[in-house]
Amino acid sequence: MNLGLAALLATAPIAVVFIFLVIMRWPAKKAMPVAYVVTAVLAVSVWKVSGTVIAAATIQGILITITLLYIIFGALLLLSTLKASGAVNTIRRGFMDISPDRRVQAIIIGWLFGAFIEGASGFGTPAAVAAPLLVAIGFPAMAAVMVGLIIQSTPVSFGAVGTPILVGVNSGLRGAPEVMALVESMGMTFPEYLVHIGARVGIIHAIIGTLIPLFLACLLTAFFGKNKSFKEGLGAWKFALFAGVAMTIPYVFTAVFLGPEFPSLVGPLVGLALVVTAARKGWFVPKDTWDFPDKSEWDAEWIGAASVEIKNNNGRNNISLASAWFPYVLVALMLVLSRLPMLPFKAWLQGYKLNFVNILGVKGISQAIEPFYLPGFILIVASLAAALIHNMKKEQVAQAWSEAGKMVFGASLALIFAVPMVRVFILSGINASGMKSMPITLAEGVAQMAGGTWPAFAAVIGALGAFVAGSNTVSNMMFSLFQFGVAERIAVTPAIIVALQAVGGAAGNMICVHNVVAASATTGLVGKEGSLIRKTLIPTAYYLVFAGFIGLVAIYVLNL
Repeated sequence: MNLGLAALLATAPIAVVFIFLVIMRWPAKKAMPVAYVVTAVLAVSVWKVSGTVIAAATIQGILITITLLYIIFGALLLLSTLKASGAVNTIRRGFMDISPDRRVQAIIIGWLFGAFIEGASGFGTPAAVAAPLLVAIGFPAMAAVMVGLIIQSTPVSFGAVGTPILVGVNSGLRGAPEVMALVESMGMTFPEYLVHIGARVGIIHAIIGTLIPLFLACLLTAFFGKNKSFKEGLGAWKFALFAGVAMTIPYVFTAVFLGPEFPSLVGPLVGLALVVTAARKGWFVPKDTWDFPDKSEWDAEWIGAASVEIKNNNGRNNISLASAWFPYVLVALMLVLSRLPMLPFKAWLQGYKLNFVNILGVKGISQAIEPFYLPGFILIVASLAAALIHNMKKEQVAQAWSEAGKMVFGASLALIFAVPMVRVFILSGINASGMKSMPITLAEGVAQMAGGTWPAFAAVIGALGAFVAGSNTVSNMMFSLFQFGVAERIAVTPAIIVALQAVGGAAGNMICVHNVVAASATTGLVGKEGSLIRKTLIPTAYYLVFAGFIGLVAIYVLNL
């Protein structure tokens, strides 16, 4: 089979997801079973993947789904606990004291706090933590999830203490003869080359990501404002740009001088200190205060089953601001301490694993679950700590657990097909046809058509990998060596092309089905995933087009 036809067939699973989920607006729990069947049939009939491999990939996908549901449950439990204790009311009052402007609140919680959680944890945790918090302070559920998804872009390449670079790009490139030959010719060690790539990733992200807070403000007012006006979002341009550079300047300096581990920790922390101080003092804050329309005017699509009533007074109202925020501070602290390799906590938490090796006897298809290392465990611990500190009654705690459990079930129906579909798609390279896996075949087809214009498309392939795999790290594992090879074939700098891959992989997190379903579940928006993807396609397109432009300029204008 020629490459063009094979690449066209490999687009079928992705096309099915977009047609049913985004265009026809099916809920994910209906669209993803169809996508799974199409992928499996294609794998068996064209790629000649055995039924055993399909089954093993499916089981692996179900195991991964369990870990995702674990994280979702932890996020929901924390929200339900704080709602029952009355801490949500205190948090809301605290943000109103900083600024009643919803644009400002979205930037502080989403762009800065969410980016810090990404830097510490990854795993889609920012949307699962930030979105419920935004709902708790009065955001429509869909607006909250949109904000939580859009910020999963700039910080993602250095998320989970640099995992997409240190594990993703590392695994994709290490040991390849052509890579090691280039590294040697540059007089570097391979770890130094990773830092070299990471610095370029940081620079590209910083250029593009500085405008993401402005996108947040504009999309918030355009989709959820009474006047449906982008212009109202632009009214916050001073504060948005200040928040952008307050994060991206320390972020890029950290990437260049310290390496991939800390940009998404240092940048957001410095940004939080600067931006919250500025907001309290009224610096750069818009003169007009923007808010959502009255709740009675909200579109039914905006509201999720988990929406927290702003006037909910079931909990106590005498909880201090420090006590109310303590569970979130505890989450951030535990995530950072448990991810730093120089501390013993990471080894302790990873000490217990559930290993599923060579599932159904298929070599190379294995999965490990680390129940104490996953963010879900940390979120549950924070929830228990909140119950103790806030002196909650047993009945209140039981109600919070019950509420979280019921909502997780809704997400499971979509994820139980979405993740196995992805695993079959990726593992289709284990076949009797001799063909490369579907994502690699698709990428090679695009590369053949693009030729010397490849720098404009490199980030798109990274986003494609993240869209189907639900992970920048996995996208980098799949495509880094491929991107390196294309760069050498068209005689351009491989480090820049691989950096574009990592940047695109981060941008793809804004629309990947895993993240959308998981974030939707934390606010009760299960079934409305297509509407969310249509909204987040706008900043995703901006990110990929701008990245391609930067790539072309860097290589063909600046001759880097």
